[in-house]
Amino acid sequence: MIDLLRRLLAPEPTRLPEPDAQLALATLLVRIARTDGLYAVEEVERIDRVLSHRYGLDPFATAKLRAEAEDVEQEAPDTVRFTRALKEAVPLEDRAELMTALWSVALADGLREAHEDRLMRLVANLLGLTDVESALARQKAEQE
Repeated sequence: MIDLLRRLLAPEPTRLPEPDAQLALATLLVRIARTDGLYAVEEVERIDRVLSHRYGLDPFATAKLRAEAEDVEQEAPDTVRFTRALKEAVPLEDRAELMTALWSVALADGLREAHEDRLMRLVANLLGLTDVESALARQKAEQE
């Protein structure tokens, strides 16, 4: 956890190795889920599904990664650095899928609030995605 934060806080962050990229994504998912001040069971379950599906993790490894991400999220200084790190770690063609995963967590509790929308717009922009690409990702997440 400390290594990940140190790398993200570096003046010129380098490309994250895979375990750190997984942790950064998990941390961003947790941050999105906690944005509205409520960390609902539905959001936790959705995070676990995203991580399990994306990385082929068993339930124990998934829960361990999410728990570590919850700790990192509390210590993390800002969303921008995590998002930049993910942008470096995830190829452009996979970022729309990543955005769909983020939207699925944001929508998991059945609520859509203005501050969540603002954060999702910022994250999409930082990932190098357009508003249209984010909207398509949201629509896909709503259909899942």
